[in-house]
Amino acid sequence: MLTIHTPDHALHRGTSELSDGRLRESYECPERVENVLVHLRRAGLGEIVLADEVGLDVLTGIHSRDYLDFLETAWDSWAAEGRDCDALPFVWPGRGMRRVRPEHIDGQLAYYAFDAGTPITAGTWPAATAAARVAVSGATRLSGGEPAVFSLCRPPGHHAASDVYGGYCFLNNAAAAAQRLRETGASRIAILDIDYHHGNGTQSIFYDRGDVLFASIHAAPEHEYPYFSGFADERGVGDGEDCNLNIPLPGRTTFDAWAGALDAACLRVERFRADALVVSLGVDTYAGDPISDFLLQSEDYCRAGERIAKIGRPTLFVMEGGYAVDAIGTNVVNVLAGFGST
Repeated sequence: MLTIHTPDHALHRGTSELSDGRLRESYECPERVENVLVHLRRAGLGEIVLADEVGLDVLTGIHSRDYLDFLETAWDSWAAEGRDCDALPFVWPGRGMRRVRPEHIDGQLAYYAFDAGTPITAGTWPAATAAARVAVSGATRLSGGEPAVFSLCRPPGHHAASDVYGGYCFLNNAAAAAQRLRETGASRIAILDIDYHHGNGTQSIFYDRGDVLFASIHAAPEHEYPYFSGFADERGVGDGEDCNLNIPLPGRTTFDAWAGALDAACLRVERFRADALVVSLGVDTYAGDPISDFLLQSEDYCRAGERIAKIGRPTLFVMEGGYAVDAIGTNVVNVLAGFGST
């Protein structure tokens, strides 16, 4: 399987996120990608290349122009206030308040962010656009005839909506890949999200579209981030009705229960008869993940990859979460090896 990556991911390193009432160093760190690359090279699963020099016009099809302009200039606006620490919001528009776009950077952070755990740094914009380029490169290779590609993206993307960032995500890499596949000839795309957390951004972007199926297996939002998205009754609207499938699961879910949910999601993808499949690959379902509560073991990811392969579609894996740094490489390689074994 071809793997695509970029060293520019390391330009973004958050030094602070609000977690458990304290500011701490971000769980989402460059070492995640470096560990995956080490294990990919050791496993010899296929060629590893840098992202192509593809254009990113596709981003305006999934993100608003004002949001993209904000992300591109946010750090400069923050630094212009004499600040050299990570940019985090400290206030949000609550119920009964007007949702207007403020002129001051503190207000703009509150307008576009939905959490205080996603720091903007001097390198965030170049790293986020590089991650999007990795995803779009993968989609371009897939539309060009590659049967399966792994886009090793960082920062991740599935929490980023058209004009909202959070959950360590700024640009929605999986959505950009799906949009590129649509623009290069695919009539129907399925996105299968197996990250521990619900991909609220991906759902939001495609919620009223009938050409993209979004199927997600994740922790129940009644008890887990992002709390306000990912319920089973969210099925899509308008043209997108019945093109959104959420399978929320309780905490401490074991592989047997998770595998049953994966099979149900895969069956829905198969019935959709998509021309290509995009997998939002999060391995934070791992029992040792520091910010998650499922109980999958490393060997379970081989079986997950095998089931996804049975869908039988050209498949692009896009990296999302997974914060047990020492295990992330093993778990990702096991998914890809299981996929390639069938």
